[in-house]
Amino acid sequence: MYRFIMKNKNIISLGFTSVAISVGLLFSSNLLAKTPQKNVEESRLEALAKFTKVISIVQHYDVDKITIEQIIDKSLDGLMKNLDAHSNYLTQKDYKRLQVQTNGEFGGLGITVGMKDGALTVIAPIEGTPADRAGLKSGDIILKINKKSTIGMTIDEAVSLMRGKVGAPIDLMIVRKGEMKPLSIHIIRAIIQIQSVYAKVIDKDILYIRVTSFDKKVVEDVTKEIKKRKSTTKGIILDLRNNPGGLLDQAVGLVDTFVDKGVIVSQKGRRKEETKIYSAHARNTLTKVPLVVLVNGGSASASEIVSGSLQDHKRAVLVGENTFGKGSVQVVLPITKTEAIKLTIARYYLPSGRTIQAVGVKPDIVVAPGEVTTHKNEFAIKEADLKKHLEKELAKIDGKKDKVKEDKKDKKDIITQEMLNKDIQLKEAVDIIKSLVIIKG
Repeated sequence: MYRFIMKNKNIISLGFTSVAISVGLLFSSNLLAKTPQKNVEESRLEALAKFTKVISIVQHYDVDKITIEQIIDKSLDGLMKNLDAHSNYLTQKDYKRLQVQTNGEFGGLGITVGMKDGALTVIAPIEGTPADRAGLKSGDIILKINKKSTIGMTIDEAVSLMRGKVGAPIDLMIVRKGEMKPLSIHIIRAIIQIQSVYAKVIDKDILYIRVTSFDKKVVEDVTKEIKKRKSTTKGIILDLRNNPGGLLDQAVGLVDTFVDKGVIVSQKGRRKEETKIYSAHARNTLTKVPLVVLVNGGSASASEIVSGSLQDHKRAVLVGENTFGKGSVQVVLPITKTEAIKLTIARYYLPSGRTIQAVGVKPDIVVAPGEVTTHKNEFAIKEADLKKHLEKELAKIDGKKDKVKEDKKDKKDIITQEMLNKDIQLKEAVDIIKSLVIIKG
């Protein structure tokens, strides 16, 4: 999650025409005049002198001719890369791409990627996109993009390679857990338009809500679905699997829908203004029915805030696998009209005070993905198999037949038993919801 900061009094755009000018701009006589900070300023001047000396040496002795602008760009790029996995120096092209991405529609594959143990890793494919249809999965490690190795590549560089003209093909070489050798995935780029909220019904009284990413309409759409079925809903399953995150205010708003008081999440940074606390309000709470949240390794950032906060408030039972572990805040700070830096400025903390960063959220009930294994007993004998068993009342039989016909009319909004058997995590969530409904009465 990140936001754009278009104006900041503390940002100074420098034209590095000479070493003397850069030193003069950065360290004015006002700073040096402060006696208590004299040693600190001297140390900073020494460090800057070392930096400018290296620039001078590189410019004079490097085997290839390199301009001062290129040296500074490379220096900034190296600085930002070495801070953390999510901080970057954005060149004119990178900055433009990021702005296109935040507009919510772009040509690409439909995956969210991150750096995990130094490897370019798929956090989650976005449902219904080319990447999802091609079979990419959360946890896949991308080794090559069109035969170009991803070793040492930044996330922004990788994203720029994966984006391209709509209809143009791309080949990814991936490593997947459980596979003996790398897999080649062929994908055709397309316009990525995301529908973030899907709702279905299970057994007439369980509302299933899937949130694929946290865009600006998530709270509005989820609220609409809950209100629409409020009179018949006895329990809710919130599916955040493979949800890579998004907007913080939507994550906070979604938790507020289910929790009526207390801290939802806090944000702590080095600067006082970056330390914030987000709390729940009773007026925003829509329902108190039993809640189960589904998560996996592709649930990241905003998804982890929602699931972790609901877990800390003991408002929901979490089912699935450990989440991704991205609990940091990034801001985009322009340094010129066409360039910017993306900088990590804070970490998120759940209501209990625990961190998400590099740890993730552990579910209450761990369930690996897969299908429900069923065995039909051909030798079992039931009452109906006996020669002179009592017949059921015809009226009831006819009634059931009519109901079956009605159910088939609107099957697209219903999750059937057959569908549940293909998703053991969802099946477990349904069983838990039914138990909670029985306990609650």
